[in-house]
Amino acid sequence: MDGLVMRFLGHSTVRLETAGRVVLTDPVLTANVGALNRVAPPLAPEAWRDTDLVLISHLHGDHLHLPSLRLLGPDVRIVVPRGAGDWLRRRGFSRVDELGAGERLETGGLTVTALRADHAGHRWGPRFTHGPHAPAVGHLVETGDHRVYVAGDTDLYQDMAKLAPVDVALLPVWGWGPNLGPGHLDPVRAADAARLVCASVAVPVHWGTLALPGLARTKRMRRLLVEPPHEFAAAAAAHTEVLVTQPGERVRLAEVTG
Repeated sequence: MDGLVMRFLGHSTVRLETAGRVVLTDPVLTANVGALNRVAPPLAPEAWRDTDLVLISHLHGDHLHLPSLRLLGPDVRIVVPRGAGDWLRRRGFSRVDELGAGERLETGGLTVTALRADHAGHRWGPRFTHGPHAPAVGHLVETGDHRVYVAGDTDLYQDMAKLAPVDVALLPVWGWGPNLGPGHLDPVRAADAARLVCASVAVPVHWGTLALPGLARTKRMRRLLVEPPHEFAAAAAAHTEVLVTQPGERVRLAEVTG
């Protein structure tokens, strides 16, 4: 994994350093996201310093979080699902690119390809018809040396196998509440996704970071803030090396052996 540095900042936010660039995925950087509180350790500004490119998988508020984007500055380059660009530009962000599934962007030594995701694309959830909507996507980030699959929010689908093989897969393994709605991976389905994409290494994300006030103190939620990545690692052990990383910590890619 030479030339690839990753830090899991919490929820679906990963700082990816490769090819001389710094990429942030779905940045959630503040102490609160709407009604949700950050229950992981707070982030210092160095966590998002020098960001060159932001990848947004879909419009839900815990993935496209305007206060976090504003911390990066109005000139940060942001890639959003096709159809979401004007909505974001009207909120003061000037460097916005749109990618639909199958479309790609080349910047510096990086190629970013948007991928299908099986997840609701409406800003306010699947039951609403008014307001902004753009189909959810994942991303494949490629350099000359590495292929990193950034799943975003998605359920399992068999065409994931067309991505294989990837060096690293960033796979969601839970959420922020006691239950998962449609369009999400649980630990067992995330293990199936890692197998389909033939990931050399998988990093569980979308866990252990956000919770509703009070709910984090319940026995069930305390368990769900801790156990999903370990359940994922156990389910995937036969075919994929899983690097369970606590929110805020660097991913130990240097310890991966070929």
